Formats: sequence, structure tokens, C-alpha cells
Amino acid sequence: MLAAQINPSATATLPNESVALRSHDIPLIIDLDGTLLRADMLYEKALALVRADLLNLLKIVYWALGGRAYLKRRMAQAATLDIESLPVNPELVAFAEAEASGGRPVHMSTATDNVTAAQIARRFPFITSVIASDGVTNLKGRAKADELARRYPLGFDYAGDSRADLPVWHAARQAIVVEASAGVERAAALAANVVGVFRRPSYGRLILKSMRPHQWAKNALILVPAILAGRFLDPFALWQLAVSFLALSLIASATYILNDIWDVADDRRHWSKRNRPLASGRLPIVYGLAAVPVGLAAGFLLGALAGAKVVLMLAAYTGLTLGYSFYLKRVVLLDALTLAGLFTLRLAVGTAAVAAVASPWLFVFSMFLFASLALAKRHTEIARAIERGTTRISGRGYMAADLPLVLAAGLAAGTSALLILVFYIIDDAFKQTFYGDVAWLWGFPLALAIILGRIWVACQRGELQDDPVVFALTDRLALAAGTALSVCFVLAWAGVSA
Repeated sequence: MLAAQINPSATATLPNESVALRSHDIPLIIDLDGTLLRADMLYEKALALVRADLLNLLKIVYWALGGRAYLKRRMAQAATLDIESLPVNPELVAFAEAEASGGRPVHMSTATDNVTAAQIARRFPFITSVIASDGVTNLKGRAKADELARRYPLGFDYAGDSRADLPVWHAARQAIVVEASAGVERAAALAANVVGVFRRPSYGRLILKSMRPHQWAKNALILVPAILAGRFLDPFALWQLAVSFLALSLIASATYILNDIWDVADDRRHWSKRNRPLASGRLPIVYGLAAVPVGLAAGFLLGALAGAKVVLMLAAYTGLTLGYSFYLKRVVLLDALTLAGLFTLRLAVGTAAVAAVASPWLFVFSMFLFASLALAKRHTEIARAIERGTTRISGRGYMAADLPLVLAAGLAAGTSALLILVFYIIDDAFKQTFYGDVAWLWGFPLALAIILGRIWVACQRGELQDDPVVFALTDRLALAAGTALSVCFVLAWAGVSA
């Protein structure tokens, strides 16, 4: 039975009678984009060209004037893809391999240019031949249906994914629908004899995952200026902070998605990022592109409710994030300072939201602290690359030889953060009327030293995962130190005699 040959975790329904479908005389034709691969070669090629040089966008527009087939041919000639890292549909691949092992001819037919299609086909030994666009004819829809009917007059079975495949399914003997929308599934059922359906995952859930809502916890930093200014119990201030928090979170999520799109090729080669929705292909790039402007627009509209200064800080955050995504992340050490700047801008958003007068020591402390944490993350990535035998970090400017430099810079930044904290307590904290008893603040440097020490020890031992903050929240000693820090703050605020 066909169902037995499919990965049991796949959400696929296949025919009960498979004798005709497995006939050696009837070839199985498989589409490429969105079917065999969870990727669209047109978007992949365009992204590769734009990443190489933004001016290539003008070339793409010019080539498009020559028609879709001409555009695909020129892009195929100009752009290079890492074929082996392109995400596949594992359930469909398993099905096609089983059919081929039974003696059935399996062919690829795609609107992708045949230069690119032939390169991809070599990755799949079960593919017998490739039928694709040739620079003149865009082999899609009716053109594909006519070509396949001409080549296989005895009939063929076709696996596709989009509304453009409806004419092909209509001409086919049997149809297999692969991760299509519900509307396409219904249309295919009316147009053809559908014998198999591979259902796609929920794109809404995947978009939400790409937004990384767990990262919104970082935006709680906007509360710090209000707390230090003694306004965290003010109802109006709380409203301003809530609106600003949601606005910043939506904007951050939009930039996360844009960053994942821009880095999709690098992420596919990363040991953990390759499982992200966009890198894995489970969420098509076009859906990510649509989500970005929606998130940015919603974030800035909400920010406007909190005031012009908040909008200005949100714009600064967005601009710096885009600069980081497109260029700064590839500059050694400057990438860590940029990340520290993004964390510090969160404090600036909170300051603007409640019109607080924040201590300059707070912003300087934030820069050094988060630079240290960012460098801890880079240290882990470099160490993992060395373990895998590579000398460069994909998508970053770091090399294996930079490991001692990153270690030294990270420890120096952490030590500087501790010194700034001490200077704040000596110079500024005693001037604040917010604290009842400043003496409790001397517990801060000790607690922070324990937390940073645990993070960097974990780095050296290879125990740190991607996010040092997550480690600090799960490591017992670091968590205990963080709890002690919080207790010291409450005691200092309450004025309990030390």
C-alpha cells in the first residue's frame, strides 16, 4: 500500500488501490517549486542576486521586460545557489523514491529554468529526466499540460502544489496535491482524479513562530526607566508602557522575519537556525515578505498612540536593526556593539514613553553588558564551527582564529559593565530619592559577576546554546544570583535597614 511507504508523521492521504498508480507504463511527474522542494527558485535566485549586490534589483526588473522565461534564464545564469541546502519535502521524496524503486519512471517538470532544474535534479537519483522552461517558453500551467500530454500520450500522473497546476492535473490520469491551500485542494478535486494529498502545515502558526514571541521578553527592558523613576505604579505610565511594549514587539518581530528572509541561505547551513520556518521551507518566503510590512505598519501605528518621541525611538530601532541585518552583522565586533545598541534603544523607548529622566550610567551600563552577552553568543558560534571543522562562520565576518579575540573582548565588556555599575552606585544612586536604603545595591555587582561568570564558563566548556539569556534563566547558580539581585533591589526600594 502507498500509505505504508510514506513517513508515518506525514499528513498525507493516499489511495487504497495502488496497482494502477504503480504501473511501470505510467510515469510519475513531479513539480519542483513548492512540491519536491519547499522553496521557489524565482524567489531564491532573486534573493541571492540582491544579497550579492543591491543594484542587481535593477537588472532583475530589466530582465523581466523580456518575459518570465527570459527572466528565469538570465537569473539562472547570474545567480548561484547552494543546491544541497535547499529544503526538500521529505514525505514526497520518500514517496517518489518508493515509486522509483518499484520500477516506475519518475520525471521532474517545472517552470524553473532548465539550467537550474538540471542542477537540482542531480541531487535526486530517482529522477529520470527534467522537463523545464528553456528561456523562451515558460513551462507553466497550460503550456506544461500540453507538453506533458504530447510526451506521454498513454497518460501520466502529476504531483503539484498550486492553482497554476490545475490544467496539468486536468490533463493527468491521476493527481497528487502537495501542500496546497484548501482552495486549491477543492479546485483540484473538481478538475482531476485526486488520489493523494500531502497537507501543508498551518502557515499562521509558522508566521507566529517566525515572529519569535519568546523574544518579546527582551522588550521588558522598557519598564526599567519607569521603575527607576518611580512611575511604575502610575496608571497613565502603565498604559504608555503597554502600548510601547506591543509596538516595539511587533516591529521587532517584523525585522526578525526580514532578517530570516535575508539570511535564509546562511541559516540553512547553521546547526540550529536551519530548523526555523523560513529556512526549513515550511513557511514560503512570499508569506514572510507579506508579513513584514504588516508588522511594521501595526507597530508604528501603535507607537503613535504613545507619542512622537516613542515613534522616533522606534524608527531608530528599526533603522539600526535593518543596518544590522543587511550589513553590520558581518563586521567583526561591530555586530556585537550593534546588538548592544538595540538593547539600549529599548531603554530609550521606555524613557520616552513615560517622559523619565534616566541616568546616563544606565545607558552606558547597558551597552557594555549586552555587548558581553552578544560576544558570548558569537563565541559559541565560532566554537561550534571549529568542532565541525570549518574556519568561517556562515553569514558572519568571524573566523576560527577570532575565538581568543572574542573571548577577550567579551570578558572585557562584562568587566566594564561591573565597573560602570559600581560607579553608578557611588556617583548617582545615593542622589536618588527613589531608594529607601542604597546600601542594598552593593549586592548588584556581586550577583551580576556570578551571572556573567557562569555564562562565560559555559562558553569555554561548550555548554552554552544560542542564547546566553536563556542559559542564565536555566542555570541554577545564575538563576539564584538573579533572584538575589531582585531581592536586593526590592529591599533597597523599600528602605529596609541593611
